[in-house]
Amino acid sequence: MTTARTLVVVMVAITALAPRRECAGEEAPAAGAAVAEERDPIPRPKGAASMSPAEIDGAIDRGRRFLVGIQNADGSFGSAENTKDLNIIAGIGSHLGFRAATTAMCVQALIEEDDGSADVGEAIARGEKWLFDELPNVRRDNPMLIYNVWAHGYGIQALVAMHGRKPDDAARRERIEGLIRGQYEKLEKYESAEGGWGYYDFKNGTQRPASSSTSFVNAMVLVAFADARGIGVPPPEKITKRAIAATELQMLPDFSYLYGSYLRNRPRRYVNRPAGSLGRSQACNLALRQWGNEKITDQVYEDWLDRLVTRNGWLDLGRKRPIPHESFFQVAGYFYYFGHYYAARVIEELPAEKRPFYQDHLARILVDVQDADGSWWDYPLYNYHQQYGTAYAIMSLHRCRRPVE
Repeated sequence: MTTARTLVVVMVAITALAPRRECAGEEAPAAGAAVAEERDPIPRPKGAASMSPAEIDGAIDRGRRFLVGIQNADGSFGSAENTKDLNIIAGIGSHLGFRAATTAMCVQALIEEDDGSADVGEAIARGEKWLFDELPNVRRDNPMLIYNVWAHGYGIQALVAMHGRKPDDAARRERIEGLIRGQYEKLEKYESAEGGWGYYDFKNGTQRPASSSTSFVNAMVLVAFADARGIGVPPPEKITKRAIAATELQMLPDFSYLYGSYLRNRPRRYVNRPAGSLGRSQACNLALRQWGNEKITDQVYEDWLDRLVTRNGWLDLGRKRPIPHESFFQVAGYFYYFGHYYAARVIEELPAEKRPFYQDHLARILVDVQDADGSWWDYPLYNYHQQYGTAYAIMSLHRCRRPVE
């Protein structure tokens, strides 16, 4: 690759992927699209989706077999291979963070959908061992790159799932609880000076990151904190309160959320409008309600599930595009399965009679976009995307299952 081409790739990676600069250099979508959305702010699904339990079971099984087959020899999932011309900027430490986050998600997905087979059980055991050994080693890559926050958040979720797997093993549970507290310490260390977390620091490179608080990272961590609280390992009160406050400051009146705090003076940028927030609002609403925000009612949950179903095309248009935020409303591909996973978790919190309608719609969306090899993926990220995308989809479909009557 020539020097000039290398420079172009690095500049695209920085301007297109960094939270502070992500949306700065992209062409605006057609104005008519935004206007049309605002004329009909909360569209409602026109009917039920056609979905059978067998279709969900089959999709999960294909995804589960894909994960078992793609697991690394050391028990982890994902690698720095399969690069492309437009790679995001990442160093060695970044890849340990990516691998740890991906492995945590895959382990959680396999635990949730453990079919009792020997190969799945072995894959879980190998993944758990890798997490036991490597999760404590995840750090910030350099003063600018803080991708490790994803590993700490999803690491906590996986540890919670692991905690419930062998309830009679007291020593194992104690070890897991210690690892969760270790991830709290990391998140306290890498917390943004303004509260919450970002994954880039383009400012001063200080020991306490000067990163912009990013709404969806905050939400991811806060949901993991709530999971850990549920098994009796509550997070530190100070950083939890600061993350809640930082996320609430990014909430707009219609329950769209800013991409990050750096856009607080530009709330009507396309990425901050309802279509641009489709992949974030589910997670942010869930996180804030779990931590006591009374503005997030069941009606808010339903409004945003309705938006996700009827306006799913805004997310789908960004799916599998190689450049972040190049799609309409500056949607990035990597929000696709993230958004659907947290929508599935929102559905869990609705009254029982409200769930089936949304479970079927969500399952229909996900089953229809599964690839022939059993995987799901939304954005080409080295060799992590099929693994994390499949984990998200399996965990989403797990929550779309109906209770056995």
